[in-house]
Amino acid sequence: MLQPSVVIHADWSAGPEKRWLAAVVLRADGRYELAPTARLGRLKDLWRSLEQTGGERVLLGFDFPVGLPRAYAGRAGIGDFVAALPRFGEGRWRHFYDVASRAAEIGLERPFYPARPGGRRRQELLDGLGLASWSDLLRRCDRRSATRTAACALFWTLGGSQVGKAAIAGWRDLLAPALRAGLDVALWPFQGPLDDLLASHRFVVAETYPGEAYGHLDLVLRRHGGKRSQSARRANAASLLAQLRRLGVEAEPAAQAEIADGFGANASGEDRFDAVVGLLGMLNVVLGRRPSGEPDDPIVRRIEGWILGQTAE
Repeated sequence: MLQPSVVIHADWSAGPEKRWLAAVVLRADGRYELAPTARLGRLKDLWRSLEQTGGERVLLGFDFPVGLPRAYAGRAGIGDFVAALPRFGEGRWRHFYDVASRAAEIGLERPFYPARPGGRRRQELLDGLGLASWSDLLRRCDRRSATRTAACALFWTLGGSQVGKAAIAGWRDLLAPALRAGLDVALWPFQGPLDDLLASHRFVVAETYPGEAYGHLDLVLRRHGGKRSQSARRANAASLLAQLRRLGVEAEPAAQAEIADGFGANASGEDRFDAVVGLLGMLNVVLGRRPSGEPDDPIVRRIEGWILGQTAE
């Protein structure tokens, strides 16, 4: 696989204060070097800043869903996610990103629900979209696996594990504007295998999930109190540093220090931790330690998408 000059992973959230990124740069000696984590900043500035890196190829991983559940796409008449994405928010789809406040507002062109808590039921979302069961709102890669529980459904926007509002921010404010502007951006796996996209595009975007990468990297968090605990993150520092050595990645002294410290005691520590975990999961694939994982399923490759490095079961 062609090694990109820069690999970036952003731990994502609906709120900008919780978006942190980790990055490696390919040095002249052929080894990657890890920089300290940094806040992502304004989304409208991201593509411009990346273009200023010159002719380098960049692989970007984002921790939000990229793709649609097949049952929903079938009812909505969507056969190609990349073609549909720039149209969301315009024309027929002008209310797509407006989270429904009431059950009566839910529809195929307005699928996110609810705007606020208080007596909201999942069945209302199913009824509004004309779907039979909650599993119809899960993509294949969202379903429970041997290493983790099922993800939250894309269009449900209530609760601590919801991903809908993060997807809205990522699609509306980052990916769709890049596609509309004609930037040389490709979305994996919709537009081809990862190695082909890296060889032919300036920017390649992949969906990531740090929770999936925990198992790939031999991290143990629950035993120590979970990733929100600095002591738990610190207890896994040796494993993270060992993974860096195994991958042949050099870490700047400041990056080594934040890993060893468990990424600090403040609330951003878990986001910075996941930014690095997701990055190492991406490097596992880039450096040939793990396959990209997408199944030979045309619906996955055109509509649903896949999580980089997840094994198809």
